[in-house]
Parts: sequence; structure tokens; C-alpha cells
Amino acid sequence: MDPDKEEEGKMSGDGDISSVMGFSGFGKKARTFDLDAIFEQTRRTAIERSQQVLDERQKDSHMEEEGESSKSVHTHREKAAAATSRKQESESSSDSDSDSDSDSELIGPPLPPQHTAQGDADERLRLPLPPGFTGSTAQSDDDDEGEEQDDDNPVKKIPDTHEITLQHGTRTVSALGLDPSGARLVTGGYDYDVRFWDFAGMDQALQAFRSLQPCECHQIKTLQYSITGDVILVVSGNAQAKVLDRDGFNVMECVKGDQYIVDMANTKGHTAMLNSGCWHPKTKEEFMTCSNDGTVRTWDVNSEKKHKSVFKPRSFQGKKVIPTCCTYSRDGKLIAAGCQDGTIQIWDRNLSVHTKFHCRQAHIPGSDTSCLSFSYDGRTLASRGGDDTLKMWDIRNFRKPVNVATGLTNYFTMTDCCFSPDDNLVVTGTSVKKDEGNGKLVFFDRASFQKVYEIEVTNASVIRCLWHPKLNQIMVGTGNGLAKVYYDPVRSHRGAKLCVVKSQRKEKQAETLTQDYIITPHALPMFREARQRSTRKQLEKDRLDPKKSHKPEPPVSGPGRGGRVAAHGGTLSSFIVKNIALDKTDDSNPREAILRHAKEASDNPYWVAPAYTMTQPDPVFAEESDEDEEADKEPEWKKRKI
Repeated sequence: MDPDKEEEGKMSGDGDISSVMGFSGFGKKARTFDLDAIFEQTRRTAIERSQQVLDERQKDSHMEEEGESSKSVHTHREKAAAATSRKQESESSSDSDSDSDSDSELIGPPLPPQHTAQGDADERLRLPLPPGFTGSTAQSDDDDEGEEQDDDNPVKKIPDTHEITLQHGTRTVSALGLDPSGARLVTGGYDYDVRFWDFAGMDQALQAFRSLQPCECHQIKTLQYSITGDVILVVSGNAQAKVLDRDGFNVMECVKGDQYIVDMANTKGHTAMLNSGCWHPKTKEEFMTCSNDGTVRTWDVNSEKKHKSVFKPRSFQGKKVIPTCCTYSRDGKLIAAGCQDGTIQIWDRNLSVHTKFHCRQAHIPGSDTSCLSFSYDGRTLASRGGDDTLKMWDIRNFRKPVNVATGLTNYFTMTDCCFSPDDNLVVTGTSVKKDEGNGKLVFFDRASFQKVYEIEVTNASVIRCLWHPKLNQIMVGTGNGLAKVYYDPVRSHRGAKLCVVKSQRKEKQAETLTQDYIITPHALPMFREARQRSTRKQLEKDRLDPKKSHKPEPPVSGPGRGGRVAAHGGTLSSFIVKNIALDKTDDSNPREAILRHAKEASDNPYWVAPAYTMTQPDPVFAEESDEDEEADKEPEWKKRKI
């Protein structure tokens, strides 16, 4: 078939379709677009224009230095902008006219030498700054570098810009506990009180919402929330630890052991004063206590009748030693105890017979090791000694301390030490005597163990310290009854920030008395009764009253009153007067007074004589006759009548 005829047939067919469908354009090839190529072209155009702008700025700065007028500068900029726009229009028109076959080719001008197609997109888009240019970009880079330096410096992370003070009482705050979420704080002290503080519920008055004495007259040694935050362990000066719920109600009380059993492993509980205790970091029902009976015991909340296991620290000679503090490792597999003989003994939690790690000369013997704390990585142990030292130990090489800090005064057996949340700092408190300076919170770098920072807390000893990882706030308990909370408004979260923004609640008017004045029903003058100025007038009125004048006087009971003498002397003076008036002296001979009844008694015997007629001897005062003398010589058995 002829190609011309075939083409004419196609055209006539397209005309028919266009007349039917209402539009033309059938049979033409659809144009395809390569989006990647378009994006690449746009990016290169943006880079080129940015480079031109920077070049213009450099030229402008040179022109200003040479003293050229601003008019020529504006004209130059307008010309450059017009040239750039014309070039961009020509490029876009050439791009639209090109066919799809040429889309795969490299389109646009070549990249500047300082930019390559490889690398990150952000790097490719970042342009070099001209020399001497100080803009917002350079300033932001400097700020980023400064923030990175601040992040590298652990001292900058200490949240100490702001503080609040909670008044627990007037005596030493010896225990602090913060729940895992950081919502509630609990404090205990030498005044036997345990106070509950709710950060979300407090206002600027900073008042505790509950106060109680769970252990009666025993000082509180340790308070700690469990890992779930629903119960609190209370360790006091008695032999029985308690577990309270979040509202302070009793959940369980450990059983007391038999103090007359020699082997402490054979008794159900502690027999002497407790020293410390803590919860298991993984198991929510298990906790541990140590006591002056020389044992460390683990307990289960669900079985209060008996302990789970017993660990008995021993000296080098195998004698009993008293543990003063105890703690779990971060994974809960190890149990560590600091003892009075200066040793630190660590057991496997499942093997209570022999120690796994044992350091015999950790601190000076006789000084109470007040705290043991494991780092967050679980490899390092910090010990706060009663010998005024803070030591760091690597449990993999437990013979010698890694670092030692001295001169940290410690007067309390519960002075804390802890690690910062990022594990770069170690924190502890120092003790002072009354009116001899301020107690401090001291921060040491973990690597170099140099003192990098300190906070003067108050004019009393700093005993307890907590650095909560979620809140990023530091809680401190002092020797003058204060609990302080240090925080940073930027770096800290919730906690103390919740209560400082709340204004103090106004007292309700019904709860306070505006004026100490009471109006009685008869206080008004019109209802007031006339006051009697003297008793005589009242007696005269009573005399004129027919009822009162005829009423007989009641009998006097007790001592005399109103001028009347009582019937019987009710006072000592009246009794003495009455006895003086009575003359009871008897000058008669008592023998004669008795013998005057002798004749009547012998003639008419009634009581005694008839009962003893058979055995009654003759009266001694009877006159003897000769017959009686002969009778006296006879044997006694002849005299008796059978």
C-alpha cells in the first residue's frame, strides 16, 4: 500500500475520532520527564545563584572600602540579577524544548570546584563563608560548639542553679527516699517522724501532706521506695523492719528472732538493732537488712514469718563482725556489706556461705563504713568510710582502691555517696560540728577523682544525698532538720519545678478567727443583770425573801465553813484541839487494876478457866502452905489424875 495513502487514512481516522470525542491530539507520543534530572538541575542552579550572591557581597564590600557610591552598587546588583533571570529563562526554555532522549544527559553548567556530587546533601548545600563575614550562620556554629563543650564538661550538668527547702523538723534528717517516678519524697529523722511530700500536690508553702511515727520511739535509719514505687521500706533503731504502702499504712513487719540462740542462722529474724536496708533492683518483693546481731538477711514481702537467706560477715580470725551498711549490685546478683572492722565483703546472692570478693583493709578498723554504692555500669563500687575517706573500687581487682579522697569529715553512720546519672561524677556530703562552718556537698570526677565542684548547703552536717536520674535533681538531708532539693529549670524535669510555680493557697475565712471577741446573750446593756457589789446587800435581800429566809441551813459536811464548826473535826487543827481538851491520864497501878477482877474471874470462870482446868497450873501469886510444899516434892506423874 502506498505510504501516502496510509498516512491520509490515519489522518481521516483521527479526524473522525476528534469529531466524536470533542478534542484532538490522538496518536501523538506522550512526553516523559526525568524527575531526578529536574531536581539535579534545580539544585545546581541554586548553588550557582548562591555563589553569585556571595561574589557580589565580596565585591560590594571592596567597593565600600574604596569609597564608591551606593548608587553604582545598586545598579550593579540590578544588572546581575537581570542577567541571572535571563539566563534562567533561557535554560528553562531549552529544557522544555528538549526531547526525552536527551534527559539522561548531564544538563546545566558544571559545579563549582569546591562542590562535588558526592557526599551528604547537607554538606553539598553548605557554602563556604567569605573571609571576614560574621553572620547568623557562623554564630550558630559557635553556639553548637559551645553546647558540645558544655555537654563534655560534667560540671555544667550539675543542677544547682535553684533550690527549695523542706522543713522536716528540728533534728537530724537521717533518711531520704524518692519513688522511681520522682513524684513523691519521703523523709525520716532522729525525731522518729516520717513525712510524705508530694511535688505535684504542694504549693509554695512546701508542706508535707502526711506525718507519722511508724516505729514509735526509734530513730529512722533508712527509707527507700521499691522499684515499682508502691511500697516503702522503713529501717529504724529496733530489730524489726517495716514495709508501708504509699499512704503510710502498714503492709508487713519482719519477725523478731530469738536472742538466746547462738547461731544466728537458726533464728527467724534479727535480734538486735538494725543499721541499714535496701530493695532488690530487679525483684519487687525482695529486700535486705543488716543488723548489730552480725547478719545480713534477705526478706520477701509475702512471707513475713521468716527470712529468705542469711549472710554472716566474718573477720580474718573467723569471728562475728557487725555490718553497718549493705547494698545490691545494679543487676541484683551481688550483695555487698561494709563492716565495723573496716572490711568490705561481697557475696553471690545465691551462695551465702563464702564471700565472692573480700577486701580486709578497705577502711580503718573500728570506723563505721556509712555507705556503699555501685556505679550504673556495675563495675565500680564507691565506699564512704567513717575514717573521713571516699574510695573507689574495681570489683574485678578488689585488693587496692582505684582512687582515694581524704579529709571528708564524717560524724554519722549513714552519710551517703552516690553516682551522677551519667556515671561521670561521685557525690558525697561532709559533716561539721555545731557553729564550726557549713556542711558541703562535694563532687568528684570519677576518672581523675579530683574535686571539681562543691555546694555549701547549710550550717549543719550534710548526711543524705540522692541524685535522681529521671528528674535530674539532687535531694539533700541535713543535720538541722532540713531537706533541700537542688534543680535546674532547663536541665531538670518535674519534681520541684511543679510546686514552685504554684501560688500559695489562701486560708479559708471560716478556718480563722478575725477577732477574739465573744458576745454572750446577756452582754448588751438592756439585757445585762446588775452585778452584786457586796455580800451584805445580797444577804439583806435574801432575808426579805420569804423562801430564802425560811430555808433551814444544811448540815456542815467536812471541815467547818462560813463561821460554823463541823460536827466532827475534819481538819488536823480541830483534831488536835479536841484531843487536848480530853484528859485521858490514868495514875492507877496497872497490877492492881488487873487483880481487882481476879476474885470474880476465879469464882465465875467463863472463857479461859474451863478450857484449861486439867492443865492449868496454880497461880504464882498464891500463898504456899506446908502441904503444898510436900506436894511439890512428889513426882509429877503422881500429881496428875488419869
